Order: sequence, then C-alpha cells, then structure tokens
Amino acid sequence: MSGTVLFTGTATAIGGRNGHSQTSDGSVSVDLGMPKGGTLDAGKTTPEHLFATGYAACFGSAVEAVGHQKKLDVTGAAVTVAVSLVKGDDGFSLAAKLSLKAPALSAEETRTVLEAAHQMCPYSKATRGNIPVELSVG
Repeated sequence: MSGTVLFTGTATAIGGRNGHSQTSDGSVSVDLGMPKGGTLDAGKTTPEHLFATGYAACFGSAVEAVGHQKKLDVTGAAVTVAVSLVKGDDGFSLAAKLSLKAPALSAEETRTVLEAAHQMCPYSKATRGNIPVELSVG
C-alpha cells in the first residue's frame, strides 16, 4: 500500500450472516440475519446494508468535495446506495446502484457531480472493475 494511512476501521464477525459483527472500538455492534422471503428479522441487518451505508456516506463526502471544487451548491444532496447480493452461475456476487439527488442543481449539473464523485470516492475506486455499479440522477 502506498500513501499515508489516515484511519483504519477494524471489525470482527462471529457466526457469518446469522451472527454478530462489532467494531474494535464498539462504535458499531450489529446482529446479522438472512432475509427470509425478502423480510429480515427485527433488530437485524445484513452485510449489504452495512456496505450500502458506508458507500453512501463516503460517496456523499465525495459529492461535497466535487461541489466545492466546481463551485456548485450541493447543499441537501442525498446519496442513496442499494447493494444487492446476486446469485449467478458462478456463485454469489454483489451489485450496486447509486442515485444522487441535489435539490439546488439541474439534472445536468447533478450528473456532472455524480460522475466526478464516482471517480473520487474510495468505495467507487474499490468496486471499479469488480462489481457492476449503476449511476443515476434521482
């Protein structure tokens, strides 16, 4: 790894998708479950929810940075990320859909910010070429 490490988050999971996951500092502690018929037991979450939450937050920061660079008003911008677990012929994989809604921007400006943020966001960089990521103006 080249560069300066700014932060490292560490988590441990026990029991896989039907277990428990917790960060080393205790800031996140979640019970995990497998959805049954599209429904998840109350009080449980999935790895896809956790990935989507982190991706949305990180992407939101990239949107703010791009807005600042391009002098565009991204106040109130909302990033929605949907992460899907996909079963194919070669086993399981992930796919993501990202949507950006920026109330103060035109659709064209929002698309510009969306695409630039996708180039900047560390989650987007990590997923690029590894899973399909669909972008949309929301």
